[in-house]
Amino acid sequence: MTAPISIRFTATDLDTIAAHRGRVAVIVDAEGKLDPGARRVNRLSKGTLARFVGSERFEKMKDGQVATIACPVGMEAEALDVLRLSRRPSETQARKAGAALAKVKGGKEQLVLAGNLRRVEDLAQGIALRGYDFTDHKTADKDKAKDENAETVIACSKPEEATEAAAPLLAVAEGVFFTRDLVNEPANVLTTTEFAARLKAMTDLGLKVEVLEEKDLEKLGMGSLLSVGQGSDSPSKVVVMQWLGGEKDAAPLALVGKGVVFDTGGISLKPAAGMEDMTMDMGGAGVVAGVMRSLALRKAKANVVGLVGLVENMPSGNATRPGDVVKSMKGDTIEVINTDAEGRLVLADVLWYAQDRFTPSGVIDLATLTGAIIIGLGHENAGVFSNDDDLCKDFLKAAEAADEGAWRMPLGQAYDDMIKSRIADIKNTGGRPAGSITAAQFLQRFIKDGMPWIHLDIAGVASVKTDTSYAPKGATGWGVMALNRLVSDSYEG
Repeated sequence: MTAPISIRFTATDLDTIAAHRGRVAVIVDAEGKLDPGARRVNRLSKGTLARFVGSERFEKMKDGQVATIACPVGMEAEALDVLRLSRRPSETQARKAGAALAKVKGGKEQLVLAGNLRRVEDLAQGIALRGYDFTDHKTADKDKAKDENAETVIACSKPEEATEAAAPLLAVAEGVFFTRDLVNEPANVLTTTEFAARLKAMTDLGLKVEVLEEKDLEKLGMGSLLSVGQGSDSPSKVVVMQWLGGEKDAAPLALVGKGVVFDTGGISLKPAAGMEDMTMDMGGAGVVAGVMRSLALRKAKANVVGLVGLVENMPSGNATRPGDVVKSMKGDTIEVINTDAEGRLVLADVLWYAQDRFTPSGVIDLATLTGAIIIGLGHENAGVFSNDDDLCKDFLKAAEAADEGAWRMPLGQAYDDMIKSRIADIKNTGGRPAGSITAAQFLQRFIKDGMPWIHLDIAGVASVKTDTSYAPKGATGWGVMALNRLVSDSYEG
């Protein structure tokens, strides 16, 4: 997998600044006050830094922005980066500032003179998160990929404390990278079998991982999930990951992810234009995998189970047809109106299995489920649907702290009525109106009475066409930080 860059904390040594050959970054607040590291840079550069800080250009900069002085006189560094930032930033401000530094890093060794900056660990996480590039299939860029891993050294007043504080945050960054790699991977590489193998490999981190094959799913009665993958040569699977770091008898939180490794739409075939993006239709499963990796890496003191349904939705002579009726593990029958509304068929069985087997304290599912949520919320927020106000509030608080956009959407009987079937217990789509809501209502049918539940529709945020604060265009890893924060805040002692 793509590895985050090496980030090391060290005590500030003013005498090493002049000889650093990569990039040197200084942090200056809005008042333009220079700390000892910045003062040494200013003396070495014969007043260049002070002149810049006193300029109109610096005055117009916003907190978190970086300006570059190329080839600063009196220094070996090829560039001096000036980060404007309060010495007491918020968590989000520090993280975004780190991402801004990573964006200008350019694959060079980087020395960040952080001094006594508060939240230097969040600055480090921002550098790690933004220092991502998916180059696995770029044969011409192998040397460049190696350069991108050039170390970042953060010189600060308390390096031991910073190293300890940053460790769990950098573990989460690694989980985000794992998710991004999975979502970016092409479907001919990330088959259901390969996906399951990559998850199985996480047993090395202390996770308990088991793979349920088609024969197992048939015995369990997962007719809804199996109906989606029956047109593909790739076998359908369910992977169960357990992290048991909490009290022995404490009920786990269950995370459930949609893992459609490629979605043609099945017999209800999608238009050709843009179909290549459907390699990301396993984004929900990718997030669940990234969260489980993060929890294992940082040795979270909580019990969490992650379950993902892995299928491929293809048209063939054996594919499910519009109008077919399938039976779920719960026992409900489902009229398949549109084979392109397949993700909910996968989740229905995995949700029921998760509750049946683990009796969790709560369930959160994630899926790139509907285009309708993109129409409603764009690419800034995931849609949040819930039957439990307390769990929902806890998640929204965690998402805000992680700076991952999320917006609660409604549920209600009127929407449920839209998916009543004439010939079965339920149909898998209610048409275009309120499409993301009726999809959530469908999933709620497979949540047991009294079970706290959240459905996250991440179709608009899992993979995007432009850079974000923390990621280049492509897979974002949205949700790993928010769910990790939820576990940390609400499920760990």
